Amino acid sequence: MAERSFAKEVEKLRLGAGEEFAGEGILAITKALLQCGVGYVGGYQGAPISHLMDVLADAQDILGELGVHFEASASEATATAMLAASVHYPIRGAATFKSTVGTNVASDALANLASGGVTGGALIIVGEDYGEGSSIMQERSHAFAMKSQVWLLDPRPNLPSIVKAVEDGFELSEVSNTPVMLQVRIRCCHVHGHFTAKDNKRPPMTVADALSAPRRDTGRIVLPPASFLHEKEKVAKRWPAAVDFIRSRKINEIFGSDHGSIGIVMQGGMYNSVIRALQRLGLADTYGDTDVPLYVLNAVYPLVDDEFLTFCEGKQAVLVVEEGQPNYIEQAFAAMLHKAGRGTRLVGKEYLPMAGEYTGQVMLDGIGSFLRAEAPHLLPGEVRAPNKMGDGVDTADLVHVVPGRPPGFCIGCPERPIFAATKLVAQELGKHHIASDIGCHLFSIMPPFELGATTMGYGLGPASASAFNSPDAKRRSISFVGDGGFWHNGLTSSVGNAVFNKNDGVIVIVDNFYSAATGGQDILSSRASNKTKSTKHPITEAVKGMGVKWLRHIDRTYDVGKMQETLREALTTEEKGPKVIVASSECMLNRQRRERPVIDKAIKGGERVVKPKFGVDEDICTGDHACMRLSGCPSLSVKSLDDPLRDDPVASIDQNCVGCGNCGEVADAAVLCPSFYRADVVHNPTGWDRFLERARRAVIDLLQRRRENRRLVFADA
Repeated sequence: MAERSFAKEVEKLRLGAGEEFAGEGILAITKALLQCGVGYVGGYQGAPISHLMDVLADAQDILGELGVHFEASASEATATAMLAASVHYPIRGAATFKSTVGTNVASDALANLASGGVTGGALIIVGEDYGEGSSIMQERSHAFAMKSQVWLLDPRPNLPSIVKAVEDGFELSEVSNTPVMLQVRIRCCHVHGHFTAKDNKRPPMTVADALSAPRRDTGRIVLPPASFLHEKEKVAKRWPAAVDFIRSRKINEIFGSDHGSIGIVMQGGMYNSVIRALQRLGLADTYGDTDVPLYVLNAVYPLVDDEFLTFCEGKQAVLVVEEGQPNYIEQAFAAMLHKAGRGTRLVGKEYLPMAGEYTGQVMLDGIGSFLRAEAPHLLPGEVRAPNKMGDGVDTADLVHVVPGRPPGFCIGCPERPIFAATKLVAQELGKHHIASDIGCHLFSIMPPFELGATTMGYGLGPASASAFNSPDAKRRSISFVGDGGFWHNGLTSSVGNAVFNKNDGVIVIVDNFYSAATGGQDILSSRASNKTKSTKHPITEAVKGMGVKWLRHIDRTYDVGKMQETLREALTTEEKGPKVIVASSECMLNRQRRERPVIDKAIKGGERVVKPKFGVDEDICTGDHACMRLSGCPSLSVKSLDDPLRDDPVASIDQNCVGCGNCGEVADAAVLCPSFYRADVVHNPTGWDRFLERARRAVIDLLQRRRENRRLVFADA
């Protein structure tokens, strides 16, 4: 179940030539693919590009009408390998995934694709997420492009530029017989705007046409002696063809004045931030017009020497705005100036940080410092020599004003009791080495659980614990992998590896029915019916097929006691070999997305609906907060009482509670805490419900009056 539906928005993909397309960047990319006559698309979800897959999935009817094949790939490597269809056939293909973690996985297929080259246009759309978005490690796609000699486009964050980049990318790929990587940052993916649409094109050759007339060119197969010639072809033919295309099509852009003593060079994706900084410095208007010379690199690899050298003519200093490190572009430009014997001084990381996201404030500070040092005459007087400090709260002070919000599990998450049980077992048996994995379950490293020592990649959690398979070990290792990671890479790399090497560790497969962390898309083991995909393939059967003998399946993770008992058994059994526990419960977020519309419709239609709610009896709660120490649910907090005899705040459940009951179960090792109560809220009650309610209230009132009459009351003095 996808994070959201694009069923209404995808109708915009039918717009024809001359009509105005208005919408989000991701939707514009999809429209551009169809306008370019793409023949097939594959991909794997991951922020900030996840929604592109959702859009394509919701546009199946439109794709079918055009003869475009689409599939949700098993991994990023699978998606990139799919582009092999463009090696021999003049079919345009596209693959999409998150970078750089996705590019890491895809690098094998990417290197082979780049070596042999392509005939049809091959476009790799990567969600560049350098900075504090949803990335894991802080790396850039640039290194992969340089390593495999794949051309890299980085368009300005507006819809016309994005659409043009898709069109240019396909043509550049075909002209140079090289795959092209199109990187789109979060601002590109989610920017809103408009552009003039073109007619969608049916691919001149579909994948069905290609199958009916197979082609084969040994010169494009990565095998000696052809592979030795590929490298020469890259340098002698493909590179010059790419440079000529970039130059002749004016893919890179120049704005501002034709003359000036300084200039700014930037990646295309940085353009909006640069313009905003210039606006705040008084050097650009509301429409982005400026007199400061700007050289915008919509193609960041390869670079065009003569374009850059022409831009530098007559300039004393040029600032390179390149986010992240190493500073590949700055180094390349410095080499160009050195070889050409030019006197223009090139600066970059002297004014801008080597690492970290280039936020608005960072850009303002860096560009401002550059201009004050190199061209102070351009700056308005109040900027050049401010008389007062800026208003507002200093950024450093916000740490003390805004409370921290560390990443954590959603309300009612079925993964939370798994880690509560793990903590309880550790209290009994001692601490164990725990290997984590990519996915929602990685939040277990945060309070209140504080579990996990490493994470090595998607589906590689158990593999990362394989070094601890020692016959002398007194304790077994524990490793976690999600159902998404299991099908992505974990089945062979982790479970298969453990079976083959007779690893004696414990593997917990967290099965929440979806690849939840990347958008909630269906996977092989999803239990919902999917019209276009094959689901309902149990993880347990796949694990058995790999040769696992010790296997336990828990179909309700909220049973903390059972989860604890199973973990204890796995860690203490005399049986050798991998111990696999499949812990299954539906992702609560997706469950709410699925059930809430149905429930709301039923209530509106007058049907009887019962919703469970949990609460805490303030008179009974002791304030020991055991429910929080092993839960960490956002709906569970503390509440101070007015009672002067009770200093400790009691537990409190807010209105966001979804009624999973986990907090009560973990309060005392799977024994429901007596302070917790459950109340069933009945919508559209029947006559019988109303009668029972009146009877219960009468009995409760009677008992309350009886207790009140027996209470000792002191007379007023």
